[in-house]
Amino acid sequence: MTERTVKLDILSDPICPWCYIGKAQLDRALADAPDHPFVIEWHPFQLNPDMPAGGMDRRAYLEAKFGSQDGAVRAYAPVVEHAERAGLRIVLEAMERTPNTLDAHRLIHWAGIEGKQNAAVDALFDAYFVQGRDIGERDVLADIADAIGMDAAVVRRLLASDADRDDIRARDAHCREMGINSVPTFIVAGKHAVPGAQPPDLWRKVIADIREQLAS
Repeated sequence: MTERTVKLDILSDPICPWCYIGKAQLDRALADAPDHPFVIEWHPFQLNPDMPAGGMDRRAYLEAKFGSQDGAVRAYAPVVEHAERAGLRIVLEAMERTPNTLDAHRLIHWAGIEGKQNAAVDALFDAYFVQGRDIGERDVLADIADAIGMDAAVVRRLLASDADRDDIRARDAHCREMGINSVPTFIVAGKHAVPGAQPPDLWRKVIADIREQLAS
């Protein structure tokens, strides 16, 4: 990074609908400011760190979380509404399983090494929320890796190993120790936390403020 750039760290989980919406709204602001100052890095935060490795039936998960199917429908109504407003689709009927996202976070980490982290995050959101794919499945993750220009065979071998498992868990735990308990959380310049799916106008103001500070 140079003195003309600012780090934007994003804590997220690829099964978090507000993270999906928050990214779309940030992207809209960034598209309006192609010379924005941000250097972006995505960090792991599992919504369900104790989820079984194979995930679980989504209906059972939602009913356990919200008490009933009606409770789940009520909880998701504003999510779907906000997604539509952001120009996104969430195809609830296609989502059959709620996965453990540890391996998805490992893929995001490896994509970052290759400069493809943003593409990996987009592809995971699309696979889960639009296509209803199980992003806890290694074949699905290898297919996503291939689609964004990574070597699927290498990713498959890494997923079959323990590579970076402990690192992802440690980074997740560190975020919680810092007091972060929900996502998305955006951390500007290592010190200013911006929680939640913020509208593009807020990001436009942040970018304008940072530009003014960098120019002074």
